[in-house]
Amino acid sequence: MSDETSFYAEPGPMTGISDFDDALAGMPSDPVGIAAVVQGLVVHPFWASSYDVEITPEREVELQTRPASGMLGRILEINGSRLTEPREPRSRFVGNCRHFSTLTVALLRRAHVPSRARCGFAGYFEPGKWVDHWVVEHWDGNRWVVLDAQIDDLQRRAVGLTADPTDLPPGRFFPAGDAWRRCRSGQEDGDAFGILDMWGQWFIVANIARDLAALNKVEMLPWDGWGDLGRLGDTPGGDVYVDDVAALTVSDDHRAIRRRYESDDGLRVPPRVTAFYTPAGPTDVDIPELI
Repeated sequence: MSDETSFYAEPGPMTGISDFDDALAGMPSDPVGIAAVVQGLVVHPFWASSYDVEITPEREVELQTRPASGMLGRILEINGSRLTEPREPRSRFVGNCRHFSTLTVALLRRAHVPSRARCGFAGYFEPGKWVDHWVVEHWDGNRWVVLDAQIDDLQRRAVGLTADPTDLPPGRFFPAGDAWRRCRSGQEDGDAFGILDMWGQWFIVANIARDLAALNKVEMLPWDGWGDLGRLGDTPGGDVYVDDVAALTVSDDHRAIRRRYESDDGLRVPPRVTAFYTPAGPTDVDIPELI
């Protein structure tokens, strides 16, 4: 393996799951098989009704879980069966695309498959829109394959996705840095990027910070905020700073990606961040995995 692929073949702060080896007995080691297992362990709240599931406020708290170990622990609390056994939808962990991606990455890294979560935007959920989304990239020996770990057969039919979600072709998902550059060049309309009632080029900026962190094996929640990137994107001359970071995240220079993240206090995830979406509203939270 190269330095880059070796880096992504080992767990990071959010993807260490060595304490669950017994429960993970029989886990497949291939990306498609692992994604299928994860789909039997997690249910997305936006899709819950499609599986005849009602998410209670008590269960919604699961969305605030960051480490994959926390996800697995909660999954086993709900149902103590081996983790290779799919759960009924009502007995699955309540998680979003980031949870599907991060848990898949954790299981891939456990199998020593180079993999990374990517934060950006998918073009297959709403016509004419690029929706906030996370996917997985894994190295197959020749290229980074894009796998959407959330999209099972039910969701694929519902959104009319004809492309293979286990090997998405170019142009179906844009990492945040790519989305930013396309908007800046006029290739895409910034108002088409976002989610729910939040749309605009401003939304892309925070996702660039999350994608850079994920490229450094720190997979944060979609509503975690920290550092300078979002603030600088709204200040005179700040676009130049965002341009620089965006270009870095879509480059092949993994050493520069790591060096910039580790040396820039405005980009590196600190041990305390603001979670903007919690039952209590925006809340400052400690990240024990980073202390």
